[in-house]
Amino acid sequence: MDPTKPIQSEAFARIKVVGVGGGGSNAVNRMMEEGIEGVEFIAVNTDAQALMLSKAPTRVRLGDKLTRGLGAGGDPEVGRKAAEESADDLYNVLKGSDMVFVTAGMGGGTGTGAAPIVAQIARE
Repeated sequence: MDPTKPIQSEAFARIKVVGVGGGGSNAVNRMMEEGIEGVEFIAVNTDAQALMLSKAPTRVRLGDKLTRGLGAGGDPEVGRKAAEESADDLYNVLKGSDMVFVTAGMGGGTGTGAAPIVAQIARE
């Protein structure tokens, strides 16, 4: 292997980090600020305003019909239902991944309720 030649990105696993909810999105923002490379960052949230503040290049608003972009109100059941409503969108951003890391804060509605659904879709 010649260290002066650029390494082809196809040789590496496609790794995605998904920040779910406010806490997960904050974690993704922090990782991006640290300059982590070789990873695709994704933010998903029920809160449209918080999602707009995310630095992640890929963003998915969960549960448009259910929450109308107003968040889960701290209710994990709303977070779960919102993720289920947006399952097709989640599948589309996660397909082709070799490895997916899901980061979320436990205690809020979106992170607590939606993270298990995101993980399940990633596994599929």
